[in-house]
Amino acid sequence: MRCVMNVQILDPWDPIRSLERYGKHVLTSVEFTVTNLCNMRCEHCAVGDALVQKEGPRLPLDVLLARLDEVERLQTISVTGGEPSYDAGALRDYIVPLLQYAKRRGVRTQINTNLTLDYERYETLAPYIDVFHISYNYRGPEDFRRIGFANADRHVGEGTARKMYDRMIENARRLADGGAFVSAESMINYRTHEYIADIHRAVVEMGCRRHEVHPMYPSAFARGLPMLPKEDLRKAISTLLDERDRSVWMLFGTLPFFACGDDPQDRALVRRLADEPNVTVRGDPDGRNRLNVNTFTGDVTVTDFSDVPPVGNLANDRLDDLFDRWTEHELQRKVSCHCPAAGCCGPNLLVADMYYRDVDFMKRKAIL
Repeated sequence: MRCVMNVQILDPWDPIRSLERYGKHVLTSVEFTVTNLCNMRCEHCAVGDALVQKEGPRLPLDVLLARLDEVERLQTISVTGGEPSYDAGALRDYIVPLLQYAKRRGVRTQINTNLTLDYERYETLAPYIDVFHISYNYRGPEDFRRIGFANADRHVGEGTARKMYDRMIENARRLADGGAFVSAESMINYRTHEYIADIHRAVVEMGCRRHEVHPMYPSAFARGLPMLPKEDLRKAISTLLDERDRSVWMLFGTLPFFACGDDPQDRALVRRLADEPNVTVRGDPDGRNRLNVNTFTGDVTVTDFSDVPPVGNLANDRLDDLFDRWTEHELQRKVSCHCPAAGCCGPNLLVADMYYRDVDFMKRKAIL
């Protein structure tokens, strides 16, 4: 049987689309780190090591837009941080014009935000955003406080945390009620794996049209947290599939399960995910169709949370050229596989390093 997804849901961030269209990985997505400021310090934050209390000037916006003009096949732009809405001035004078550029060019947009600030900031963004992407890993305000401020350098009281939690829920509902596409991402980790279905119900109640679920991997703040064995990941995903609201799009990503795997339980889960209605599994965009740009330094990296050094800088290189350079990197070649039978383009570097360190995916084939 073919394991290609049986749903036709638009996901222009998925690298399998451009791979199948062009016959190779090409740059279609650019992510911009626009701030390293944030009002939270989540225990699992993949960019926690980069967060600061004060930051310097950004590159002129014209520099970014000129480099984007050169990207021939641009389909999506993502804005991330830190918390992109933290600095109201940057939101107005830098982020909104960047998003307006995307809209003029017909490029889809996403912002990664915690939605805990005043609603007016998000209302300003709404006309230019295709996906409001939030992180949600809680059963209630106490979980929010415990997880969201685990790495804070100051005490955050219960009252303060509850107000932020309530504001996040209210903002998500207001945006959704106004027609915005709100997508909540949840990590499956040592905390959440036993109550991931409860988290899903809360996501649905917020009005989110998509629930995005990923395993947690050891990056930045998450580096010292316990990692789940694959058995617990399989159980959590199976429970979620059993109990989910089938009217809400479920998107799974960076899963360590493949149709070419040796474990029949892994392959059974891959088949189930392929057969479930309103469920998709996204190949990891980082390094396959996306690059990250640091708007302070101009450094271009494969992802904003990788130990891989920058592949170049906006000052010197076209983004398409930098992407081509990355495709020749030995690390990229290590996981640069594509299985048309399974609709899969292999693991990302974090997955390969954690679960498949000694496996050569270029020599494997789907077992269907």
